[in-house]
Parts: sequence; structure tokens; C-alpha cells
Amino acid sequence: MNEHFDAAPGARQFRHAAIPLEAQALAPTPLLLPGEHLQDYQDLQRTILSDLTPSSPIGWLLALDVAELSWEIQRYRLLRHKTLDLFRQQAIESALHTIDVACLASEAQEKATAYTRRNAQRWRVDPVAAHEIETRLAAYGFDQHSISAAMYAQARELFTMFEGLISSAQQRRTLILKALDFHGTRALPDTRPLRKRVSRECRRCNEDLGEHHGDHEESIELTNGSAQERPHD
Repeated sequence: MNEHFDAAPGARQFRHAAIPLEAQALAPTPLLLPGEHLQDYQDLQRTILSDLTPSSPIGWLLALDVAELSWEIQRYRLLRHKTLDLFRQQAIESALHTIDVACLASEAQEKATAYTRRNAQRWRVDPVAAHEIETRLAAYGFDQHSISAAMYAQARELFTMFEGLISSAQQRRTLILKALDFHGTRALPDTRPLRKRVSRECRRCNEDLGEHHGDHEESIELTNGSAQERPHD
């Protein structure tokens, strides 16, 4: 992994393997969250830059923005999933509360609520407990689809927020990709070998046509000469 860590805590510098030296000043230092890895960021950036192949400073600036937005979209999708996972635990707790607490006397509900919360936490970390709890909930009509519906209902505000963040980043990325095409900052394939080959073939064709034309004129001259030499009857 091409990275160099500065002596100061939290300060980090790294070399961009996919970016030429003259364009590295344009590359932003990645602002990674806990749990995100620099190698993953560099791999995504390298993949996108190798596809866009910018050939000018503006092209590099726009292409780097595309890579940065792609990383943001990936981050938002992961956080959205984690958010739904947290709210699924709350939906499990709510279903257990409906089964175990709602029918109890008020003086017993506080203790039962704490017990239900512990069960929901066990559901999150203990696969055996999760299976037992889900089986029990299904017996009372709370199947996986019901739990998912409750999860989305509780997470709707945060889910909508992440959907907006993802959509906004996608729209900005699309606009930048259009700008790359509009300004012609993407590197075009090297067509010089093709142009040279076409030029050689054209010259060869012209030479062949010239030889054919000369042979045709010579044939006409021979025909005319033969006609002139032919004796009249």
C-alpha cells in the first residue's frame, strides 16, 4: 500500500499511485471515517481514474471529484444499511414489548421492559438467541416481513436522509461526467498508427490507379496506332 504517515497524530500523507506527479497537488487528502480503510479508497480511486483517463489539469480535477463522489455514495449506502440494522433491533424490541409487556400490570411493566430490551440486544449479538426470538415472534404473527415493515416505519426519517444524500451525490457525479465529455478532457485513443496505415494504403491505391491509368492510355494509343496502320479496302 502506497502510504506515508506523518509523525503528528491524525496527520496523514500518501502518494497517489494512479495520479502523475504534476496532478497530485489537485488530489484531495481523503477524509476517512473510523472503520474506513485507505487501501479501499485508493483502489476505488485508481479504478475510476484508469477508466476516465484524464489528460489535462481540468480533466484530472473533474475525474478526482468523480472518484470522491463515488466514495461518498459507497459510504452512504453502507451507513444506510447499518442504520436499518439498528432500527431492526428496535422493531424486534417493540414486537417483544407487544407480546410480553403490554398485557402486564403497570407495576410489572418497567421490569419486563428492561428484560425485553436485553432480549433485543441478545438478538443482535447471539445467533442462537436470535433464532429463538424470531421463532417466538413468528408464532405471534410477527414474521420477517412484519419486522421489516416496522423497521422502515421507524427509520423513515434517517432512511429518507440517506436516500437524499445518495441521490444528490449521484446527480453531481453525472454532471461532472457530462462536463468531462463537454470539455473534451478525456484522453482519446492514439489514432496516429491508424492514420499512418490509412495514408500508406491511400498512396498505394493511388499508385495502383496511376499504373492502371497509364496501361489504359498505352492500350488506347496502341489501338489507335493499329487502326491508322490498317490498310483501307
